[in-house]
Order: sequence, then structure tokens, then C-alpha cells
Amino acid sequence: MHISIVIPVYNEEENLPLLQSALYSVLSKMNDHSWEVILVDDGSTDSSPEKVQQIALSDPEHVTAILLRRNFGQTAAIAAGIDHARGDVIVLMDADLQNDPRDIPLLIEKIEQGYDVVSGWRKNRQDAFLTRTLPSKIANWLISIVTGVHLHDYGCTLKAYRREVLTGFRLYGEMHRFIPAYASSVGARIVEIPVHHHPRLHGKAKYGLGRILKVILDLFTVKFLMSYAQKPIYVFGGAGIALMSLSVLTVTALVIRRLTIGEHLIRSPLLLLSVMLFIMGFQSLLMGLQAEVLNRTYHESQHKPIYTVRIIYRNGREEKG
Repeated sequence: MHISIVIPVYNEEENLPLLQSALYSVLSKMNDHSWEVILVDDGSTDSSPEKVQQIALSDPEHVTAILLRRNFGQTAAIAAGIDHARGDVIVLMDADLQNDPRDIPLLIEKIEQGYDVVSGWRKNRQDAFLTRTLPSKIANWLISIVTGVHLHDYGCTLKAYRREVLTGFRLYGEMHRFIPAYASSVGARIVEIPVHHHPRLHGKAKYGLGRILKVILDLFTVKFLMSYAQKPIYVFGGAGIALMSLSVLTVTALVIRRLTIGEHLIRSPLLLLSVMLFIMGFQSLLMGLQAEVLNRTYHESQHKPIYTVRIIYRNGREEKG
């Protein structure tokens, strides 16, 4: 089994030498597996790009350095690392030394037990409670409820994935924290294990309370893609039928008022409301039909199936899906 360790880097000049030493002390003992480390510098403004390059040149057999032209964000850096990884198993971790490389063998052990995704859980998190830990707990609860994939710690970067569960989707925006939910949508078997977490010694944290709004907005996208990407008419059509039904109920109420108290239809603002509701409902239905056409064009133009295969047994032999 070949393992790729993908590490996004942004302004971690003091941590990189320590990270290299910690990684090598663990990976050098994994004699049963070949491995590579992919360092992705995400447009750092300190000396991180030079240090990443030095690490790659010092061990070209095991280390690949990717320097992005500017700061694209952690999701883009992770996507770049995944695209250039060659491993059967891809492990993601941060460069700030809060994730512990000693947990990597534990993740790989779970992968070898048959799981497709092994998610780290910072059970004893070493961050400020009000600004980091509490918002994270709320976000984890919300994401678990909406996606149906219940994890204690979506925000922990330290995770291991079989390559095949990462090939069915692309990452955009700030979607890296939702990778387990995406993987679940293609049938991945997921397990969560407690991992070590250390306080940050050097540099500054890159995230704060400002990311809460991003998480909420991204969650809408994730929920739609997981539940309705294959059947968008269910969303738009359902909303359209609901709006048109409200329009019919409003008109019915107007007719009843006309017959009972003699109120003229044209004098009531409910008439205008019913017309607007009907128009909005009809437009929503049309949007649903348009989304269905786009969905079919997307799959058929790229020959993308609407299913995923885990294993095929043919002629008495096992084949990967």
C-alpha cells in the first residue's frame, strides 16, 4: 500500500523543520508501506515557500513540493495535493504541529481493517474554548444533523481516505471539511477515532469566528448536492407545487369572502398575493425542469454513471469497482 501525506502550508516557517522531523520519525518506521509527503504552499508571505522547496530537494524520493501562485485557501491547497498524490491511501493533516504524525499509523490500521474513511477526533482539543472549540462543537452538531453523517469533529484535518472515495467529486469554496459527507454519499465506510491534539507553539491560527457563516452557507450547498443533485426537480418542483397550492388557497379564501360578506375581489390585496404566488410556483417548476436537463447533460456528456461500484467478483476473482 502506497501512502500519500498531503499537507497544506500557509505561513508556517517556524513549524516546517519541526514537522519534517516529526514526520520522518514516524514514517521511517512504516516498513510495510511506501510513502510520500506532498507539501502544498498556499501563497505564504513568509519564508515557507523556500523551506518547502528545501525539504523537497533534500529528499526528492519521498517529498513533493507544490507552490501555488497565490493564496487560494485551504480547500484549494488540499485539492492540489490530492490531484498530485500517487498513493492508494491519502492522509490529510495540518502543518502547524497541532495534528500529531504519531497518529498516522493508527489511521492506516483502520484503513487496513476495511474502512474507506478514517476521521480524526480531537477529543481533548487544545484551543481557546469560546473562539475555537465552542463554535466548532456547534458546527459539528449542525453538519451531522443536516448531512446524516455523525462525526464529533468535522474540522479536524487529520483524516485518511482510500483514493477511490475521493474521485467522485471536486472540491470548491471551503468544502474540505465536508469530505466525509461527500464520501458517504458514494457509499464510503466511515469510522472516527480519537487523535492527539497539541497547542500551537509557533505562528497564528488561520481561522476564527468569521468562518461560521461560511460553514452555514457551504452546508446548504452540501445538503443540496448530497440529497438532490441527481433529482433537482424534487426541490424546485416541490417548492413550485407548494407555492401554487398557496395561491389556490388564497383565491378560495377570496371567493368565500365574496360570497359571505360581499367583498370585491379586486379590492383585496390577497388577489395580488395569489397571482404572485402562482407565478413564482410556475417559475420554480420550470427551474426544476431546466435543472433536470442540465443534470442529464452533465452526466451523459462526461459518461458519468449515477452509481458507484465497490467491488466486482468476476470469474472467481475480485476486481476493484
